[in-house]
Amino acid sequence: MPAQAVVIGVDSSTQSTKAVLADAATGRTLAVGRAAHEVSGEAGARETDPELWWRALCDAVAQALKESGVRPSAVTGIAVAGQQHGLVVLDAQGRPVRPALLWNDTRSAPQAAALARELPGGAREWAERTGSAPVAALTAAKWRLLTEREPRAAAAVAAVRLPHDYLTEKLSGVAATDPGDASGTGWYATATGGYDPELLGLLGLDARLLPEVAPTGGTRIGSLRPAAAEALGLPAGIAVAAGTGDNMAAAVGLGLGGTGLLDHPVLSLGTSGTVYAATRARPVTPALSGFAATDGTYLPLACTLNCTLAVDRIAALLGLGRDAAESGRGVVLLPYLDGERTPDLPGAAGLLTGLRHTTTRQQILGAAYEGAVVTVLRALDEVLTACGLDPAAPGPASLPLRLIGGGARGRYWVETVRRLSGRPLVIPADADLTALGAAALAAAAATGADPVTVARTWSTGSPPPAELPALDRDTETWARVSSEIDTLTRDEGTTATG
Repeated sequence: MPAQAVVIGVDSSTQSTKAVLADAATGRTLAVGRAAHEVSGEAGARETDPELWWRALCDAVAQALKESGVRPSAVTGIAVAGQQHGLVVLDAQGRPVRPALLWNDTRSAPQAAALARELPGGAREWAERTGSAPVAALTAAKWRLLTEREPRAAAAVAAVRLPHDYLTEKLSGVAATDPGDASGTGWYATATGGYDPELLGLLGLDARLLPEVAPTGGTRIGSLRPAAAEALGLPAGIAVAAGTGDNMAAAVGLGLGGTGLLDHPVLSLGTSGTVYAATRARPVTPALSGFAATDGTYLPLACTLNCTLAVDRIAALLGLGRDAAESGRGVVLLPYLDGERTPDLPGAAGLLTGLRHTTTRQQILGAAYEGAVVTVLRALDEVLTACGLDPAAPGPASLPLRLIGGGARGRYWVETVRRLSGRPLVIPADADLTALGAAALAAAAATGADPVTVARTWSTGSPPPAELPALDRDTETWARVSSEIDTLTRDEGTTATG
């Protein structure tokens, strides 16, 4: 390994790509390159041409190399963390048959509901096999949607990939994935650690179309091929890791996993809002996504579709800056602008209630924050239960909440989470945890080390996180917002079954 070894971690998210150049020994970020994506679609559709992800990856890496002044010959490894669940379908030449169906495309909700009914044990049996019950986000539901609505496109498919798989294959020429991202497909069984033949048969999906599953996201699955090396301006032959999903990579970046922190909750405020923890207990509840982590542990997770993007949209409609908010004071706004995933309400729209003559725009915006935060925090007890903990016990109830994602840099997001969670907050100094986790996977691929151990070693030299003590929980607001969520869930359920 060169004296000044450098690794590259790529975060290919819904809206953009980040490429972090990190010192392989210390994890110090040397530069960050960025490039935007284009997401298209309306009426629940969310699609992107996978080739845009590849071009964005190349642009972001080039930008980071230029900014850092690092010699390309110093780079020893690269890994990709990608948005989960997206369906990428390729032809025999490896070209996209159609744009990718993204995780937040809710058109597949009817297919998800139908899949849940097709196993004798329903959603519970899906959770026992795969860790997760079918929802619109699941890749299996999107594959069913494609076969029903676009049979010609489905017939032309020679390979099925997740977003990060697609990019890893562009880098290495190897069709590979990892247990973490694979566990979000609906056809990978966390119970067995492999693809489930019965579920593949149910879906009409040939296992030969799928990538091999590497042992971990930090496993070296190949080397950077010459064509990719030329496109990236990097030397051919450097280590390419299997990579993983974005949530799994962020967990690595936080030092969560078998050799690090276990059963410690994380709240990520991004396009989506997610809450999760790394644990040794395999989750089997339909209430959560019972993912595998990328290091051999598990990552029970709940995800909400509507988080920072939805609240920013409310702020724009009100003509306010995102921090010009006040407590809702009786107003409830559920910002379910794209339907919702947790609770499972794919057909829901935004809901506003409790307006008075005295209500201000600032209070309406504050209510949007409260609606988004209560929605994601309601799943926290389920996550802790999946870890084998009693959420009401003094120990689990006082566990600090690690707050990450773009919203963790927003004053009013932090204030709202602190007020409604009643927990101490830990806010890491590094804002690029997904890309940093991917960089740890790249370092693991280059050296053979455990990626969580790598990240834990790196964290010792990082700036300390901000630590905020707990506040008394705002139970009044919590009860008001929760009541509206419960009513909406009950009414939507009645409509769906009636």
